[in-house]
Amino acid sequence: MFGKKKIKSSKIDTLIGHGVEVFGDIKFHGGLHLDGKVTGNVSSAQQQDAGAVLVVSDKGRIEGDVHVAYAIINGEVEGNVYAAEKLELSARARISGNVYYNLLEMASGAEINGSMLHETSENRFLEHKDDLSDESASNVHHLDDVVVSQ
Repeated sequence: MFGKKKIKSSKIDTLIGHGVEVFGDIKFHGGLHLDGKVTGNVSSAQQQDAGAVLVVSDKGRIEGDVHVAYAIINGEVEGNVYAAEKLELSARARISGNVYYNLLEMASGAEINGSMLHETSENRFLEHKDDLSDESASNVHHLDDVVVSQ
């Protein structure tokens, strides 16, 4: 609809089928489709990887934190969810934990039992950080300073 972009489901590289239980952390590339249960953290190899998509079906369940760029959740997550780019929550989604998102699409019926915290994916530059000491601040150089000194 009017400018709303759906997450393009990239090629699913990994499938955890219904009835399969995984104990331990999972780090994936590309697409991960979860119909089973994971007890552990789930994350894409690089959180900013635009091609990495996590899909949790209505039968899927994660007991642990989720760190991905894009996620489509229709199952259960018992832990915090960190979606750097976009998070889609379908009607049967149930999250017990905090949700950190940049862009959120939530269907009627989805549940979040925790805080929802909006975080933009903008990179902060070194000179904008509040905790710089005087010594490290003197090492920040701007392009204008270089041009003036020449």
